[in-house]
Amino acid sequence: MSDLFFYGTLRYVPLLERVLGRSAEDLRIIPATLADHAVHAVQGQDFPMIQRVPGTQANGLLVRGLSEVDLARLGFYEGGFDYDLQTLNVELPDGVQAEAQVFFPAPSAWVPSGLWSLEAWAERLGPVTALAAEEEMAYFGRVDAKQMTRSMPAIQTRAWAKLFARQRRTGDPRDITQDVIVHGHHRAYVDYFGMEEIRLQHRQHDGSMGPVLNRNSLLQGSAVVVLPYDPVRDAVLLVEQFRTPIFLIEDPEPWMWEPVAGMIDPGETPEQAAHREALEEAGVTFDTLEFAGGAYSSSGSSTEYLYLYVGLGELTQTTDTGGLASEGEDIRTRIVPYSEFIDLVDSHAFKDLPLLSLAHWLARHRDRLRG
Repeated sequence: MSDLFFYGTLRYVPLLERVLGRSAEDLRIIPATLADHAVHAVQGQDFPMIQRVPGTQANGLLVRGLSEVDLARLGFYEGGFDYDLQTLNVELPDGVQAEAQVFFPAPSAWVPSGLWSLEAWAERLGPVTALAAEEEMAYFGRVDAKQMTRSMPAIQTRAWAKLFARQRRTGDPRDITQDVIVHGHHRAYVDYFGMEEIRLQHRQHDGSMGPVLNRNSLLQGSAVVVLPYDPVRDAVLLVEQFRTPIFLIEDPEPWMWEPVAGMIDPGETPEQAAHREALEEAGVTFDTLEFAGGAYSSSGSSTEYLYLYVGLGELTQTTDTGGLASEGEDIRTRIVPYSEFIDLVDSHAFKDLPLLSLAHWLARHRDRLRG
């Protein structure tokens, strides 16, 4: 059995529960402090690091009696980061010193910034981090910890989307706790996307429970799609990029003309994501955003939910080098007069459904936007 001192995000008990796979009631948790150490934010990251700083004190939790399985689960969760365990003495509330192991980052691994606040972090990212850990830990013992590292940004994006989805109500009186029975749920695959399988029954329209169904779904986060429109010049801006799924279906034209689009990052609103993606992909800024609706892109196969916008602003420049190299993006843009754009829509020149949806929305609202 081992005793560990947690000073960072694992002080957030809902996260600790998911990482260890058991309730806090089954854990021996004691508040503790580590003298001559301080917890700093990591520059450019949402997690903290600990440093030796004489005369300071790091607050944390001492968790006693952790098993080998607990340590393996912690190692898996922290596997994407370069940590070492060191043994130090921590102080308990009654003044007694206790020996504990502490996760320390490798020297020079990160650049510290100001002091880190658990409360501020938990308010902003606590629930989404705990939810992401739930998916990550489902692959414990099945996927190498290092391999999980590249999946974590997408997992966090899916968790953020799930928090949004839980609030998405339109007035349907049915209750999923009474009208859906789950017989089995398996997380089958994880990479940039996730694939989950489920066996369930749902209540049918005649009031009876239907048969047990075997279904699966592609797990994705939520995305924004924004069509840049210049009401003064009466023109739109489109982006073109290579789309691998279109190539995989053996379409001979996998370079797609689309609106600006991208995933909503954890902590972002859809509007913030729309502004960020427009700048990254096309170098465009907007004066205002017009909300054009939201919907699931393919409800029979995917969890992806799209927030649709028309972004109003000045469109005068295009680029052949848009997007982020770190994400493998190779984007060019094109400014198209509205009349030509609608002619292309009517002649079925575009293959992107969100683009067609926004084109029809713009056709209905164009006079108002120009006025």
